[in-house]
Order: sequence, then C-alpha cells, then structure tokens
Amino acid sequence: MQLGWIGLGHMGIPMALRLRRAGHPLYIYNRTESKTTSLVAEGATSLRSPRELVEQSDIIFIMLADGKAIDHVLHETNGLLASDLTDKIVVNLSTISSEESTQAAQLIERAGAVYLESPVSGSVGVAEAGQLVMLVGGDKQTLATCRPYLDVLGKESIHFGDHGTGSSAKLAINLLLGIVGEGLAETFLLGEAAGLDKEKLIQMISLSGMNTPLFQGKQDMYRTEEFPPAFPLRLMAKDLGLITDAAKRYTLRLPLAEAAHEQYEQANTGDQADLDMAAVYLSLKKMTP
Repeated sequence: MQLGWIGLGHMGIPMALRLRRAGHPLYIYNRTESKTTSLVAEGATSLRSPRELVEQSDIIFIMLADGKAIDHVLHETNGLLASDLTDKIVVNLSTISSEESTQAAQLIERAGAVYLESPVSGSVGVAEAGQLVMLVGGDKQTLATCRPYLDVLGKESIHFGDHGTGSSAKLAINLLLGIVGEGLAETFLLGEAAGLDKEKLIQMISLSGMNTPLFQGKQDMYRTEEFPPAFPLRLMAKDLGLITDAAKRYTLRLPLAEAAHEQYEQANTGDQADLDMAAVYLSLKKMTP
C-alpha cells in the first residue's frame, strides 16, 4: 500500500515519521513546506497539493488542527474533493466534532473513497513512542485494512462504532484531560499560597492515588514553570469549546467542562496559547493578587 499524509504539526510529524521508519512508502503534503524537511530526510516524498498526493496514495491520513483546516483541504483548488478518490481510503486522525466528522465522511464517500476516523489520545512524546490510543469510528473491514498502520502509530485501536463515534470518544477523553490539567494547576496554586514547598507538593502527588502518567510527564513543567508544547493550550481550549457545544446539543449540564473551558479560553487570549496545556497554571497564577 502507498501511504499519503496531510498535516505536519506537533502530532503529525512524529506520527508520519513512525510510518516512514517502519518502511512504508510515504507521500506528504503540508501547507507550510518547511515542515516537510524531517520527513523528506527520512525518504518521504513531498508533493505540492492534496490532489497530487491522492494520485500517488492508496490510503490518505489527515492530521489537522480543526474543522476549518479539514474543510480547506477538502474544498481548496486541487484539494481532496477535486481528486479521483475512487477506491481510496481516507483516515481522519484530527480532533473535530462528531458532526464535522460525519459531514466529512459523507462528502468523501460520495466522491468514491471509504472514510475512517481515528482521532488519537496522547501527546507528542506518546506519539514518538508509538503508544497512542486510536479512537476509531467507521466500517470494521476498513479498520482491518488500516490496522497494520494504526498499530505502528498506537498501542491500541478501540472501535466505537459508526462515523462520529470516534470523534465523540476523543472529546470525552479530552474533557477529562482538561479537567485534570485545571485541577493540577489549582492544587499547586493552593499549596504555594499556603507556603508549601513546590518540590514537596510534586512528591506528594507522585506518591498519592492521584499520580498519573500525565502528571509524571508534566511535573518538570510545574517545577520549572516552563511549558514546551506537548499538547498546545490553544488546542485544549478549542476542544473544550467543542465539548461544551456538544453538551448543549445533548442538553447536558457539565459544570466542570464549562469552568475548564472558561479558564483555558482566558489563558488562550494571553501569551500561553502556544505553550503546553499545563500552562493554564501560569494564567491562573497571574490572576492571583
């Protein structure tokens, strides 16, 4: 199978590199061409448009930031929908709403391809290690065809059902992620306000029942108050917006989601937007008199 990859951001680069280093022929496209350099050095072929990529690929992976970016790749001149998608498979790894994913599926399948969604749970380090959790919605047979490649990207693929269900699962797990990130920030702020040593707070959390792989991966960020982006805060704010929108559609009251969305949005308007999501700590700290 010839593989195509669209989208080389924080997550796209390490994921695409894993496929290439596993020996798979890989064609790549990214609007910012400079981001293709590391893949080209590993033997991937950079192309000038999604249409050129489709012509060379059997399976096309998409890893983009949001629904707007997906729409652009679908509808731009020489985009996916301007291509011959007959008998192709399009695997959408992006985090978008279930409605956006279902709409993309309808457009792509009308054009002759088969659509599979597989947003991922995990950040950059997890992607580099191939330990992502793949959250799949779509046809089981298509999943079986794509599983050898998903197994390179992640440690487990969970099939939730039809189109839209994988995207719903991603929003559910990212709701928990956002709440945990907010809770850690407030825990440190409360402890520090009481005069407690930050290093001992880190030790306490690490030895407690609240210790998690997430905290272990981010504890140095709290220690140094430097937040290099494993998962950018602006994307966490975007996802919480999708989550609160979904709650309204389902007529659910999710007070923690609403509170977390408010805090991440506030941080997103400051200079924390491109830092790691854990930098919500800095935003809250600035609010302290």
